[in-house]
Amino acid sequence: MSRIVIVSNRTPSKTVAAGGLAVALRKTLATRDGFWFGWSGRHAEKPSSEAMFESIDGLQVGSIDLNREDFQAYYAGFSNSILWPAFHLRLDLATFEGHWYEGYRRVNAQFARALVPHLKPDDIIWVHDYHLIPLATELRALGARNRIGFYLHIPFPTTDALYAIPHHQELMRDLSRYNLVGMQANRDVAAFTEFAEHQAPPTLSGNPVKTADFSKTQVTAFPIGSDPDAFAKLATSPAAVRMIKRMERAMNGQALILGVDRLDYSKGLPQRVEAYEKLLANNAALRRQVHLLQVAPPSRDSIKEYKETSDTLDAMCGKVMGHFAEPDWQPLTYVKRAYGQPSLAGLYRMARIGLVTPLRDGMNLVAHEYVASQDPQNPGVLVLSRFAGAAEIFDAALLVNPFDTDETAEAMRLALIMPLEERKARWQALFDAAKTYSVDNWAALYLDALSATKGGKRKGPPAADALPDAGQVAAFFKDLATVYKAGSAQGASAS
Repeated sequence: MSRIVIVSNRTPSKTVAAGGLAVALRKTLATRDGFWFGWSGRHAEKPSSEAMFESIDGLQVGSIDLNREDFQAYYAGFSNSILWPAFHLRLDLATFEGHWYEGYRRVNAQFARALVPHLKPDDIIWVHDYHLIPLATELRALGARNRIGFYLHIPFPTTDALYAIPHHQELMRDLSRYNLVGMQANRDVAAFTEFAEHQAPPTLSGNPVKTADFSKTQVTAFPIGSDPDAFAKLATSPAAVRMIKRMERAMNGQALILGVDRLDYSKGLPQRVEAYEKLLANNAALRRQVHLLQVAPPSRDSIKEYKETSDTLDAMCGKVMGHFAEPDWQPLTYVKRAYGQPSLAGLYRMARIGLVTPLRDGMNLVAHEYVASQDPQNPGVLVLSRFAGAAEIFDAALLVNPFDTDETAEAMRLALIMPLEERKARWQALFDAAKTYSVDNWAALYLDALSATKGGKRKGPPAADALPDAGQVAAFFKDLATVYKAGSAQGASAS
């Protein structure tokens, strides 16, 4: 079986990851031969051109240092001040500096030069996220003929937003150098296909723009999930139970409404607090009966737009407290720090409502984790943004438009009064979907598709309805399990 080489902006740290990409890929790589490659998290005035390798929790990890100037241009600059806001349709928050793109490409070239010496001809390379879009181009230029896949963990932008990104045509040609491009949701495949079919408009100079050839690149939706069985067990672990008991004493019978997000403008946190304010304003009987807990650890707080989001959220939480707090009752708690998975699982299990309302999101694994952590005999209700990728597979949630704070407030009210039998039925449908699209199934489905691209026989972009339904995925993995077991047995015999 070919080795798997995972490449991402950051490598795994020696501390236990709380969720997201690191947890998902740790589990994938732990079952396959290969290594993880990326930035070390360190800055150096003159970084070495050679990668440094170490073992972290049984995983082989290769990393490079970056100089501070290149890091600022590549990460804080082009990646997070241009690509992130544009892909999340927030061009009003984008900042454009020409030299950032040069740094972005320099770092991708540095990744490629350090990675190539460690590749074997049959390695399968799996590149992750918007920081590394040009990596396949750089690897190909250095002679790599491996199968290379790319997975985008954030939404793909609409065509108009894509046109606003400097050098967007070059970035799309970079994507055409991958054998397989994976997206979170059908809407992302549709946006990609729209651009691929229409390409760029004429330039101001009148010179024709070279189009990107996607005839050899497969573009498909692979919705990423969590490990629902693991979270279900975690929610009854001693650490989770301790958190539940602490919260029960503090809540004194109130219904908990829970939000867990990075402090990011894409998460819709000010709109969420405004919706909660309307819930209390329109339903006086609910005061003293509910409590909002928003967990929002800081994210990229060196970037101006993130600091502004933090200030706005501070002000809105203060406004709600000022309007509704009593000497013996607080309507909300806002916590700016992260919690470990066991504590989060306890909070998820206790919450009557999981409030997941991003303005735009790739998938949103918090929605998966909330569903997995519920008590099957007394589950809570997931209130979910229509603009999260998870909405495509979690149609049993209460789906809302997060920009319409009246609608979100009403969804919270309905969730609070929802009968037990309806809560159970909705939760069971959600849990079944979470199991179908688990991280194990996601990784196996993606890697199987990437492996099938050998020999350069790649398919063009599929229709926008490429996302397999639950039945198709279940049937696929039933057949695939036999193949993998046979391959593992052969590998064991060979060793």
